[in-house]
Amino acid sequence: MASSLTKDPASTSGSAKTFFGHPRGLATLFMTEMWERFSYYGMRALLPLYLIAPNGLHMNPATATAIYSVYVSLVYLLAMPGGWFGDRVWGPRKTVAIAGAVIMIGHLALALPMQGTFFAGLGLVAIGSGLLKSNISTMVGHLYDGPDDPRRDGGFTIFYMGINAGAFAAPLIIGTVGENVNWHLGFALAALGMGLGLAQFLMGTRHLDERSLVVPKPLSAAERASTLRKGMIWLAVAAVFYIVTVVTGVYTLNWLLVPITVAGLVIPVVVLARIKRDKELSATEQSKMSGYIWFFVAAAIFWMIYDQGGSTVAIFADSSADNSVFGWNFPVSWYQSVNPVLIMALAPLFAAFWLSLNRRGKEPSTIVKFSSGLVLVGASFFLFLMPLTIATDGHKAAAMWLVAIYFVQTVAELTLSPVGLSVTTKMAPAKYASQMMGVWFLAVTAGDCTTGLLSIAGVELNGTGVVTLQAFLAVAAGVAVFMYRGKVKQLMGDVR
Repeated sequence: MASSLTKDPASTSGSAKTFFGHPRGLATLFMTEMWERFSYYGMRALLPLYLIAPNGLHMNPATATAIYSVYVSLVYLLAMPGGWFGDRVWGPRKTVAIAGAVIMIGHLALALPMQGTFFAGLGLVAIGSGLLKSNISTMVGHLYDGPDDPRRDGGFTIFYMGINAGAFAAPLIIGTVGENVNWHLGFALAALGMGLGLAQFLMGTRHLDERSLVVPKPLSAAERASTLRKGMIWLAVAAVFYIVTVVTGVYTLNWLLVPITVAGLVIPVVVLARIKRDKELSATEQSKMSGYIWFFVAAAIFWMIYDQGGSTVAIFADSSADNSVFGWNFPVSWYQSVNPVLIMALAPLFAAFWLSLNRRGKEPSTIVKFSSGLVLVGASFFLFLMPLTIATDGHKAAAMWLVAIYFVQTVAELTLSPVGLSVTTKMAPAKYASQMMGVWFLAVTAGDCTTGLLSIAGVELNGTGVVTLQAFLAVAAGVAVFMYRGKVKQLMGDVR
């Protein structure tokens, strides 16, 4: 990446450097996130393929999809406790440094050719990603003078470009090495990527705002002792339970997968119910939370289908697609680079399009955008029926069918995901303002855990009947949100 550091014209000393006109610390966080996403998406692109490969773990597609779905759901589920650690225990900067080390160790464990260390590695990467996800975004915010700083939105845009740059490059590099050379060498490359990200983060911390060192709401001595005691009790209960299942010979992988998937469905319900029942919320806040539940359920359906682009669709590509362009064969993992490159290409166009409509007073409402995203993600699975139908009797579906699926899903994501993030912040009760982004991530958890449970139950997710049912479900949810937009708008109050 070419250097873009220039002198800050606003600096009184004339010596301060900027990054594309933004605080120098943005470069540190940009590179940290880019390398972390490089390691994460590279490993994620390899994961389902390694699980089903004869020279990998040689599992059936249903088990591979369940493991993949549980892993992705855990990353988002752990974002809430990750944010809690940043707020109450270590502070954002220390939490991100620890998270980077945990992720790197996790990838190194994946690189060892043993099944036990492989699953331990997945757990460590999920824990580290959860710790990092909430806190690094917080530190980006710290670089600016409050929410009214005119550079703030542009800073986050640059930061998110780092996410997609890492996500684009990872399958091309890590995926190629993993599929064509050695699976575990691919996982080792992911560890190297995170190691580079961690090293430059530690070297660049002097450019970060001092607020990132502060623990905003530190635990009191009594709270720390109580939290540690409760954590040790739950850890001991889990350890005893699994030791008993192993010793008695009844342990199977489902003893691990089922509790996580059930928890991933129960926890979002409990969290939303707790907020909704809070007597301290005003009538207006209660109404907004009722409206938000519509968006949450619809988002869970969206992510259930969308995240199958890395599992169900990828596994189909491995067995039933002609993965070539003009006679040139490419690794299956390369499909996972389609979404990030489309995001980078289309996101500015979408932003300009919405702005143009807004100037003419024709920009669609939040509800209309959200329902459109659901209909589009459903349409992507209706489109999936074409390659599923073609790939019979030994035929292979053309690669462009799968590219088309990822294209439609990307358009759906750009229609729904930014709106979901925005509406989450706008509808959050004041008491839960800092927690609601974690609540939004729980919609991803719920969607992926639904996929995981279906896979554990033996449902063939790439069967035409199940794909059709999921497509109808998403379209029906989008239509329902649109049909009841008047009721939802009323619940939203002054939020548009």
